Amino acid sequence: MTPLYDRLVELSQLPLTRLDMPGHHGRPAPPLDFWPAHLDVTEHPATGDLFDPEEDDPIAEAQALWAKAVGMESCLFLTGGSTQGIHAALALTAGVGGEVLLDRGSHRSVFNALALLDLTPHYLPRPWLAQEGVTGPIQPQDVEQALKNHPNIKTVCITSPTYYGMLSDIPALAEICHAHGAKLMVDGAHGAHLPFLGYTGYQAADVVVVSAHKTLPAPGQTALLLAQGYTPDQLRWAASLYGTSSPNYVMMAALDVVRDYLEGDGRPAYTETVQLVENLRCTYPALRPVGVELDPTRLVLKCKDGYGVARTLMDRGIYYEMADSGHVVFIFTCADGPRTVAALTAALKGVELGGASLLPPPPPPPQQLMSPRQALFAPTKEVAWDQAEGEVCAQQLAPYPPGIPVVAPGEKVDKKHLAYLAQIGYNTEYIKVVHR
Repeated sequence: MTPLYDRLVELSQLPLTRLDMPGHHGRPAPPLDFWPAHLDVTEHPATGDLFDPEEDDPIAEAQALWAKAVGMESCLFLTGGSTQGIHAALALTAGVGGEVLLDRGSHRSVFNALALLDLTPHYLPRPWLAQEGVTGPIQPQDVEQALKNHPNIKTVCITSPTYYGMLSDIPALAEICHAHGAKLMVDGAHGAHLPFLGYTGYQAADVVVVSAHKTLPAPGQTALLLAQGYTPDQLRWAASLYGTSSPNYVMMAALDVVRDYLEGDGRPAYTETVQLVENLRCTYPALRPVGVELDPTRLVLKCKDGYGVARTLMDRGIYYEMADSGHVVFIFTCADGPRTVAALTAALKGVELGGASLLPPPPPPPQQLMSPRQALFAPTKEVAWDQAEGEVCAQQLAPYPPGIPVVAPGEKVDKKHLAYLAQIGYNTEYIKVVHR
């Protein structure tokens, strides 16, 4: 059942003269004839309106099907990626000028949202898994203690899964948050596939943002804002603050089609992917910390020289997702199968894998000298890397991927943080700092 896609196909087959947006009117320039222009339309009663639906709106119907499929009360399509969803979710749960309890391992878009909404962050630590060389899941006791220490916090924002596939115990965290009168917001950008593999953890959260384009066979920038206890009107209000008023219909129709596929043939395809990844984890030295729940489709190989292994794989035709000095990360989806595994296996022949991680734990967050909003919108100057110590950072020093700031706007640039960034291979000639 694909109501939005069906409506667009039906309209494309009618003898219509299109004199509205988009300007190609269903007939793209010849070099772009691969684009499904016949589905690329704008808002009117026949096609629906993402932010102002009327009765029998196919977009609203498609969103309701998504919410039902993943066990949430409401859903909104996003065409600005999870970044749009994260900004909307924080506007919805935290408002303006409040305090938030923030996973320090959050994506840089979360730090931008702090500035846009003038939010004051209190940071949640993550345990360092020394043998694996990565941070582990958020610990419930840390959330409990932080909420006791900062009773004005009404929103807790965490990332689950992480880039390395670490899943936090969302039901346990949600119970603690709700006991303290706080909302739990989850950046699940890398977890859109999990509900179709039987994962129900997201259902305990108040708001979850997932990127369809990261782990589902969906176009770039497609994402979803999922919620419990919030109405579709509330989601539309928040997302409209940060999204275009002319969302792309091809992208929304793709979300409709992908959900239908995952409820049908895509589910067994993803189940097969889980088994293929498990076999690879048993064959190669892979990240698998004891007592930690992992995304069953995320393969993270451990190696002494992650960057070197990544270069070798690129030379052999394998495009990895991310590499650091001790790991190479691969995203397997339902689009992969035995042929993908065979190609990766062949490329790994003769490649040195394994060994203890050489990655150091990240240093504690720097001292906050200005609010994120003050720093991000302040007059700035650029200083050389070796002259930045003691300055107030006006950007995110965040290796991308994974896009997690080591130093965030408003924080003091310390020698130890510069040394850590250099040690993990992050380098930039100049740093933007507040002009004082």
